[in-house]
Amino acid sequence: MSSPHSRTRTQAGKQASTAVFGKQLDPRTNSLNLIRLVLASTVLFAHTYFILGIDVEKMPIWGGKHLGVWAVAGFFAVSGYLITASRQRTRFANFLLLRIGRIFPAFVMVLLVTAVLFGPIAHLVTRGTLLGYLRTPPSPLSYLFQNMFLEVRQYDIGDSLATVPYPDVWNGSLWTLYYEFLCYLVVGVFLIWRRARSSVWPLIAAFIISVLIYIKIDFVLSFLDGNTSFRLLAMLLPYFLGGAIVRVLMPYIGLHWISGVISLAGVVISIGYGPAWAAQLTAPLLAYGILWLSTVIPQPEWIARNDISYGVYVYAFPIQQLLVVFGLTFLDLWSFSLIALAITAVFATASWYLVERPALRRTRTATGRNADRASEREIAESKTREIRINTEMT
Repeated sequence: MSSPHSRTRTQAGKQASTAVFGKQLDPRTNSLNLIRLVLASTVLFAHTYFILGIDVEKMPIWGGKHLGVWAVAGFFAVSGYLITASRQRTRFANFLLLRIGRIFPAFVMVLLVTAVLFGPIAHLVTRGTLLGYLRTPPSPLSYLFQNMFLEVRQYDIGDSLATVPYPDVWNGSLWTLYYEFLCYLVVGVFLIWRRARSSVWPLIAAFIISVLIYIKIDFVLSFLDGNTSFRLLAMLLPYFLGGAIVRVLMPYIGLHWISGVISLAGVVISIGYGPAWAAQLTAPLLAYGILWLSTVIPQPEWIARNDISYGVYVYAFPIQQLLVVFGLTFLDLWSFSLIALAITAVFATASWYLVERPALRRTRTATGRNADRASEREIAESKTREIRINTEMT
Protein backbone atom coordinates (compact mmCIF):
# COMPACT_ATOMS: atom_id res chain seq x y z
CA MET A 1 0.00 0.00 0.00
CA SER A 2 1.46 3.39 -1.02
CA SER A 3 2.04 6.13 1.55
CA PRO A 4 0.22 9.50 1.41
CA HIS A 5 3.51 11.16 0.50
CA SER A 6 4.12 8.83 -2.43
CA ARG A 7 0.56 9.37 -3.66
CA THR A 8 1.07 13.13 -3.43
CA ARG A 9 4.28 12.89 -5.48
CA THR A 10 2.54 10.72 -8.07
CA GLN A 11 -0.35 13.17 -8.35
CA ALA A 12 2.07 16.08 -8.62
CA GLY A 13 3.91 14.25 -11.39
CA LYS A 14 0.67 13.64 -13.30
CA GLN A 15 -0.31 17.30 -12.94
CA ALA A 16 3.12 18.49 -14.06
CA SER A 17 2.82 16.41 -17.22
CA THR A 18 -0.37 18.25 -18.19
CA ALA A 19 1.26 21.70 -18.25
CA VAL A 20 0.38 23.51 -21.48
CA PHE A 21 3.71 25.28 -21.65
CA GLY A 22 6.67 26.32 -19.54
CA LYS A 23 8.25 24.45 -16.66
CA GLN A 24 7.62 23.98 -12.97
CA LEU A 25 9.40 26.10 -10.39
CA ASP A 26 12.38 24.12 -9.11
CA PRO A 27 12.70 24.81 -5.36
CA ARG A 28 16.43 24.11 -5.57
CA THR A 29 17.40 26.42 -8.45
CA ASN A 30 15.25 29.54 -8.08
CA SER A 31 16.47 32.88 -6.70
CA LEU A 32 13.52 33.72 -4.46
CA ASN A 33 15.84 34.26 -1.48
CA LEU A 34 17.67 36.95 -3.41
CA ILE A 35 14.46 38.53 -4.68
CA ARG A 36 13.00 38.71 -1.17
CA LEU A 37 16.26 40.22 0.06
CA VAL A 38 16.01 42.89 -2.64
CA LEU A 39 12.39 43.57 -1.64
CA ALA A 40 13.38 43.94 2.02
CA SER A 41 16.20 46.30 1.03
CA THR A 42 13.74 48.32 -1.04
CA VAL A 43 11.56 48.76 2.04
CA LEU A 44 14.62 50.00 3.94
CA PHE A 45 15.38 52.50 1.16
CA ALA A 46 11.78 53.76 1.08
CA HIS A 47 11.72 54.22 4.85
CA THR A 48 14.88 56.35 4.70
CA TYR A 49 12.78 59.21 3.32
CA PHE A 50 10.58 59.20 6.42
CA ILE A 51 13.37 58.55 8.90
CA LEU A 52 15.59 61.36 7.60
CA GLY A 53 12.65 63.73 7.28
CA ILE A 54 13.05 64.10 3.52
CA ASP A 55 10.11 65.68 1.74
CA VAL A 56 7.87 62.74 0.79
CA GLU A 57 7.03 64.48 -2.48
CA LYS A 58 10.56 63.60 -3.58
CA MET A 59 9.90 59.88 -3.13
CA PRO A 60 9.59 57.67 -6.22
CA ILE A 61 5.85 57.16 -6.63
CA TRP A 62 4.15 54.59 -8.85
CA GLY A 63 0.41 54.21 -9.01
CA GLY A 64 0.01 56.63 -6.10
CA LYS A 65 2.17 54.57 -3.70
CA HIS A 66 5.87 54.58 -2.82
CA LEU A 67 8.31 51.75 -3.51
CA GLY A 68 8.04 50.29 -0.02
CA VAL A 69 4.35 49.55 -0.56
CA TRP A 70 5.07 47.72 -3.80
CA ALA A 71 7.90 45.77 -2.17
CA VAL A 72 5.44 44.59 0.51
CA ALA A 73 3.00 43.63 -2.26
CA GLY A 74 5.74 41.54 -3.85
CA PHE A 75 6.46 39.91 -0.49
CA PHE A 76 2.81 38.94 -0.06
CA ALA A 77 2.51 37.61 -3.61
CA VAL A 78 5.57 35.36 -3.24
CA SER A 79 4.48 34.34 0.25
CA GLY A 80 1.05 33.36 -1.08
CA TYR A 81 2.69 30.95 -3.51
CA LEU A 82 5.11 29.42 -1.01
CA ILE A 83 2.68 29.18 1.90
CA THR A 84 0.01 27.55 -0.26
CA ALA A 85 2.59 25.03 -1.44
CA SER A 86 3.46 24.30 2.18
CA ARG A 87 -0.20 23.90 3.10
CA GLN A 88 -0.84 21.52 0.19
CA ARG A 89 1.69 19.03 1.51
CA THR A 90 1.12 19.58 5.25
CA ARG A 91 -1.72 18.87 7.64
CA PHE A 92 -3.23 21.96 9.22
CA ALA A 93 -1.79 21.43 12.72
CA ASN A 94 1.73 20.91 11.37
CA PHE A 95 1.27 23.77 8.93
CA LEU A 96 0.34 26.10 11.77
CA LEU A 97 3.31 24.99 13.85
CA LEU A 98 5.67 25.55 10.92
CA ARG A 99 4.29 29.04 10.32
CA ILE A 100 4.58 29.95 14.00
CA GLY A 101 8.13 28.62 14.05
CA ARG A 102 9.04 30.74 11.04
CA ILE A 103 7.56 34.08 12.01
CA PHE A 104 7.41 34.33 15.81
CA PRO A 105 10.94 33.61 17.12
CA ALA A 106 12.64 36.35 15.08
CA PHE A 107 9.73 38.70 15.72
CA VAL A 108 9.92 38.28 19.49
CA MET A 109 13.72 38.58 19.37
CA VAL A 110 13.65 41.90 17.52
CA LEU A 111 11.21 43.20 20.14
CA LEU A 112 13.65 42.12 22.86
CA VAL A 113 16.68 43.59 21.11
CA THR A 114 14.83 46.87 20.63
CA ALA A 115 13.71 47.01 24.27
CA VAL A 116 16.96 45.92 25.94
CA LEU A 117 19.60 47.25 23.50
CA PHE A 118 18.42 49.85 20.98
CA GLY A 119 16.05 51.63 23.37
CA PRO A 120 18.56 52.04 26.24
CA ILE A 121 21.24 53.27 23.81
CA ALA A 122 18.88 55.91 22.39
CA HIS A 123 17.77 56.91 25.89
CA LEU A 124 21.39 57.25 27.02
CA VAL A 125 22.44 59.28 23.98
CA THR A 126 19.48 61.69 24.12
CA ARG A 127 19.28 62.11 27.90
CA GLY A 128 22.81 61.34 29.04
CA THR A 129 21.64 58.74 31.55
CA LEU A 130 19.78 55.45 31.78
CA LEU A 131 17.79 56.61 34.77
CA GLY A 132 14.08 56.50 34.13
CA TYR A 133 14.28 54.25 31.08
CA LEU A 134 12.32 51.38 32.62
CA ARG A 135 9.61 53.61 34.09
CA THR A 136 9.08 56.33 31.49
CA PRO A 137 5.73 55.58 29.84
CA PRO A 138 5.18 53.87 27.56
CA SER A 139 7.68 51.51 29.14
CA PRO A 140 9.89 48.90 27.44
CA LEU A 141 8.08 46.10 29.26
CA SER A 142 4.80 47.47 27.96
CA TYR A 143 6.37 47.54 24.46
CA LEU A 144 7.11 43.82 24.76
CA PHE A 145 3.75 42.85 26.17
CA GLN A 146 1.65 44.97 23.83
CA ASN A 147 3.34 43.68 20.69
CA MET A 148 4.30 40.07 21.45
CA PHE A 149 1.32 38.56 19.60
CA LEU A 150 2.19 40.17 16.22
CA GLU A 151 -0.38 42.97 16.25
CA VAL A 152 1.70 46.07 16.92
CA ARG A 153 -0.11 48.26 19.44
CA GLN A 154 2.82 50.27 20.80
CA TYR A 155 5.51 51.77 18.59
CA ASP A 156 7.42 53.92 21.08
CA ILE A 157 9.44 53.31 24.23
CA GLY A 158 9.36 56.24 26.62
CA ASP A 159 10.75 59.37 24.99
CA SER A 160 13.78 57.61 23.51
CA LEU A 161 12.84 58.74 19.99
CA ALA A 162 11.18 62.04 20.85
CA THR A 163 13.73 64.22 19.04
CA VAL A 164 14.21 62.41 15.71
CA PRO A 165 12.55 63.48 12.41
CA TYR A 166 10.19 60.47 12.54
CA PRO A 167 9.46 60.45 16.27
CA ASP A 168 8.20 57.76 18.62
CA VAL A 169 8.26 54.86 16.16
CA TRP A 170 10.86 52.17 16.79
CA ASN A 171 9.76 49.76 14.10
CA GLY A 172 7.45 50.88 11.33
CA SER A 173 7.84 47.61 9.42
CA LEU A 174 6.44 45.08 11.88
CA TRP A 175 2.77 45.93 11.33
CA THR A 176 2.61 43.86 8.12
CA LEU A 177 3.52 40.61 9.92
CA TYR A 178 0.17 40.50 11.71
CA TYR A 179 -1.65 40.62 8.38
CA GLU A 180 0.71 38.13 6.81
CA PHE A 181 -0.09 35.67 9.59
CA LEU A 182 -3.81 36.29 9.08
CA CYS A 183 -3.27 35.39 5.42
CA TYR A 184 -1.56 32.18 6.55
CA LEU A 185 -4.67 31.36 8.56
CA VAL A 186 -7.01 32.17 5.67
CA VAL A 187 -5.26 29.73 3.32
CA GLY A 188 -4.61 27.19 6.07
CA VAL A 189 -8.25 27.02 7.12
CA PHE A 190 -9.59 27.31 3.56
CA LEU A 191 -7.64 24.26 2.42
CA ILE A 192 -9.20 22.15 5.14
CA TRP A 193 -12.12 22.06 2.69
CA ARG A 194 -11.52 18.98 0.53
CA ARG A 195 -12.94 20.65 -2.57
CA ALA A 196 -10.42 23.49 -2.23
CA ARG A 197 -7.60 20.94 -2.20
CA SER A 198 -8.80 19.04 -5.25
CA SER A 199 -9.88 21.93 -7.51
CA VAL A 200 -8.43 25.29 -8.52
CA TRP A 201 -11.81 27.05 -8.58
CA PRO A 202 -12.40 27.61 -4.84
CA LEU A 203 -9.17 29.60 -4.47
CA ILE A 204 -9.89 31.52 -7.67
CA ALA A 205 -13.34 32.38 -6.29
CA ALA A 206 -11.80 33.43 -2.97
CA PHE A 207 -9.39 35.71 -4.81
CA ILE A 208 -12.17 37.32 -6.84
CA ILE A 209 -14.21 37.91 -3.68
CA SER A 210 -11.19 39.48 -1.95
CA VAL A 211 -10.70 41.89 -4.87
CA LEU A 212 -14.39 42.81 -4.89
CA ILE A 213 -14.25 43.48 -1.14
CA TYR A 214 -11.30 45.81 -1.65
CA ILE A 215 -13.04 47.60 -4.51
CA LYS A 216 -16.09 48.18 -2.29
CA ILE A 217 -14.10 48.59 0.92
CA ASP A 218 -15.84 51.76 2.07
CA PHE A 219 -19.22 50.05 1.75
CA VAL A 220 -17.97 46.96 3.58
CA LEU A 221 -16.44 49.06 6.36
CA SER A 222 -19.80 50.70 6.97
CA PHE A 223 -20.76 47.38 8.57
CA LEU A 224 -17.50 47.21 10.55
CA ASP A 225 -17.45 50.68 12.11
CA GLY A 226 -14.67 51.69 9.72
CA ASN A 227 -12.26 49.13 11.18
CA THR A 228 -8.73 50.06 10.07
CA SER A 229 -7.37 46.55 10.56
CA PHE A 230 -9.93 45.09 8.18
CA ARG A 231 -9.07 47.78 5.60
CA LEU A 232 -5.40 46.79 5.72
CA LEU A 233 -6.20 43.09 5.49
CA ALA A 234 -8.49 43.78 2.52
CA MET A 235 -5.63 45.63 0.84
CA LEU A 236 -3.05 42.87 1.35
CA LEU A 237 -5.06 39.63 1.10
CA PRO A 238 -5.55 39.81 -2.71
CA TYR A 239 -1.77 39.86 -3.18
CA PHE A 240 -1.43 36.76 -1.05
CA LEU A 241 -4.29 34.94 -2.77
CA GLY A 242 -2.85 35.98 -6.13
CA GLY A 243 0.25 33.98 -5.27
CA ALA A 244 -1.94 31.12 -4.04
CA ILE A 245 -3.72 31.01 -7.41
CA VAL A 246 -0.42 30.77 -9.25
CA ARG A 247 0.52 27.85 -7.03
CA VAL A 248 -2.60 25.83 -7.77
CA LEU A 249 -2.40 26.66 -11.49
CA MET A 250 1.34 26.03 -11.82
CA PRO A 251 0.99 22.33 -12.71
CA TYR A 252 -1.08 23.37 -15.74
CA ILE A 253 0.59 26.59 -16.94
CA GLY A 254 4.26 26.34 -15.94
CA LEU A 255 6.75 29.23 -16.11
CA HIS A 256 7.78 30.63 -19.48
CA TRP A 257 9.62 33.81 -20.47
CA ILE A 258 6.86 34.99 -22.81
CA SER A 259 4.11 34.80 -20.21
CA GLY A 260 6.54 36.14 -17.58
CA VAL A 261 7.29 39.28 -19.57
CA ILE A 262 3.62 39.76 -20.45
CA SER A 263 2.63 39.36 -16.80
CA LEU A 264 5.09 41.98 -15.54
CA ALA A 265 4.17 44.36 -18.36
CA GLY A 266 0.50 43.91 -17.51
CA VAL A 267 1.17 44.77 -13.87
CA VAL A 268 3.18 47.89 -14.74
CA ILE A 269 0.62 49.19 -17.24
CA SER A 270 -2.45 48.42 -15.13
CA ILE A 271 -1.03 50.04 -11.99
CA GLY A 272 0.31 53.04 -13.88
CA TYR A 273 -2.87 53.74 -15.83
CA GLY A 274 -5.63 51.71 -14.17
CA PRO A 275 -7.88 52.26 -11.16
CA ALA A 276 -6.66 52.20 -7.55
CA TRP A 277 -7.53 48.51 -7.23
CA ALA A 278 -5.64 47.45 -10.36
CA ALA A 279 -2.73 46.17 -8.28
CA GLN A 280 -4.99 43.81 -6.34
CA LEU A 281 -6.67 42.60 -9.54
CA THR A 282 -3.35 41.84 -11.23
CA ALA A 283 -1.81 40.18 -8.15
CA PRO A 284 -1.63 36.75 -9.88
CA LEU A 285 0.35 38.37 -12.71
CA LEU A 286 2.68 39.96 -10.17
CA ALA A 287 3.26 36.62 -8.46
CA TYR A 288 3.79 34.83 -11.77
CA GLY A 289 6.21 37.49 -13.00
CA ILE A 290 8.31 37.39 -9.83
CA LEU A 291 8.43 33.59 -9.89
CA TRP A 292 9.54 33.67 -13.51
CA LEU A 293 12.27 36.21 -12.66
CA SER A 294 13.47 33.80 -9.97
CA THR A 295 14.25 31.25 -12.70
CA VAL A 296 16.40 33.61 -14.80
CA ILE A 297 18.16 35.77 -12.18
CA PRO A 298 21.13 33.98 -10.60
CA GLN A 299 21.79 34.24 -6.89
CA PRO A 300 24.94 33.68 -4.84
CA GLU A 301 25.22 30.23 -3.31
CA TRP A 302 25.39 31.64 0.23
CA ILE A 303 22.07 33.47 -0.23
CA ALA A 304 20.55 30.33 -1.73
CA ARG A 305 21.38 28.47 1.50
CA ASN A 306 20.68 31.30 3.95
CA ASP A 307 17.52 33.40 3.87
CA ILE A 308 18.29 36.66 5.69
CA SER A 309 15.50 38.68 4.03
CA TYR A 310 13.19 38.37 7.05
CA GLY A 311 15.93 39.61 9.37
CA VAL A 312 16.66 42.56 7.09
CA TYR A 313 12.97 43.42 7.05
CA VAL A 314 12.48 43.40 10.83
CA TYR A 315 15.81 45.00 11.89
CA ALA A 316 16.15 47.75 9.28
CA PHE A 317 13.79 50.33 10.79
CA PRO A 318 15.15 50.37 14.38
CA ILE A 319 18.72 50.45 13.09
CA GLN A 320 17.87 53.39 10.84
CA GLN A 321 16.31 55.19 13.79
CA LEU A 322 19.38 54.50 15.93
CA LEU A 323 21.65 55.96 13.23
CA VAL A 324 19.57 59.13 13.36
CA VAL A 325 19.93 59.22 17.13
CA PHE A 326 23.71 59.16 16.62
CA GLY A 327 23.43 62.19 14.35
CA LEU A 328 23.85 60.69 10.87
CA THR A 329 21.13 62.90 9.40
CA PHE A 330 23.83 64.86 7.55
CA LEU A 331 24.27 61.92 5.16
CA ASP A 332 22.55 61.84 1.80
CA LEU A 333 19.78 59.35 1.03
CA TRP A 334 21.97 56.70 -0.60
CA SER A 335 24.87 56.87 1.87
CA PHE A 336 22.52 56.60 4.84
CA SER A 337 20.63 53.70 3.25
CA LEU A 338 23.79 51.75 2.42
CA ILE A 339 25.26 52.18 5.90
CA ALA A 340 21.94 51.14 7.44
CA LEU A 341 21.75 48.13 5.12
CA ALA A 342 25.28 47.00 5.99
CA ILE A 343 24.61 47.14 9.74
CA THR A 344 21.18 45.57 9.30
CA ALA A 345 22.74 42.69 7.35
CA VAL A 346 24.91 41.87 10.38
CA PHE A 347 21.88 41.67 12.67
CA ALA A 348 19.88 39.78 10.02
CA THR A 349 22.65 37.22 9.60
CA ALA A 350 22.86 36.73 13.36
CA SER A 351 19.08 36.37 13.47
CA TRP A 352 19.22 33.68 10.78
CA TYR A 353 21.98 31.62 12.38
CA LEU A 354 21.03 32.04 16.02
CA VAL A 355 17.22 32.27 15.92
CA GLU A 356 15.47 31.54 12.63
CA ARG A 357 17.35 28.52 11.33
CA PRO A 358 17.40 26.70 14.68
CA ALA A 359 13.68 27.39 15.12
CA LEU A 360 12.96 26.09 11.62
CA ARG A 361 14.93 22.92 12.27
CA ARG A 362 13.11 22.26 15.52
CA THR A 363 9.65 22.81 14.02
CA ARG A 364 10.47 20.67 10.99
CA THR A 365 11.65 17.90 13.27
CA ALA A 366 8.53 18.23 15.41
CA THR A 367 6.29 17.97 12.34
CA GLY A 368 8.25 15.19 10.64
CA ARG A 369 9.26 17.38 7.71
CA ASN A 370 12.94 16.49 8.02
CA ALA A 371 12.07 12.80 7.77
CA ASP A 372 9.92 13.48 4.70
CA ARG A 373 12.73 15.40 3.04
CA ALA A 374 15.21 12.60 3.79
CA SER A 375 12.78 10.11 2.25
CA GLU A 376 12.39 12.29 -0.85
CA ARG A 377 16.17 12.53 -1.22
CA GLU A 378 16.48 8.76 -0.99
CA ILE A 379 13.83 8.33 -3.69
CA ALA A 380 15.58 10.88 -5.92
CA GLU A 381 18.95 9.17 -5.43
CA SER A 382 17.37 5.79 -6.18
CA LYS A 383 15.89 7.12 -9.42
CA THR A 384 19.26 8.61 -10.39
CA ARG A 385 20.97 5.27 -9.83
CA GLU A 386 18.28 3.50 -11.83
CA ILE A 387 18.68 5.90 -14.76
CA ARG A 388 22.48 5.48 -14.69
CA ILE A 389 22.23 1.69 -14.62
CA ASN A 390 19.73 1.65 -17.51
CA THR A 391 21.99 3.98 -19.51
CA GLU A 392 25.02 1.80 -18.92
CA MET A 393 23.09 -1.32 -19.93
CA THR A 394 22.02 0.22 -23.22
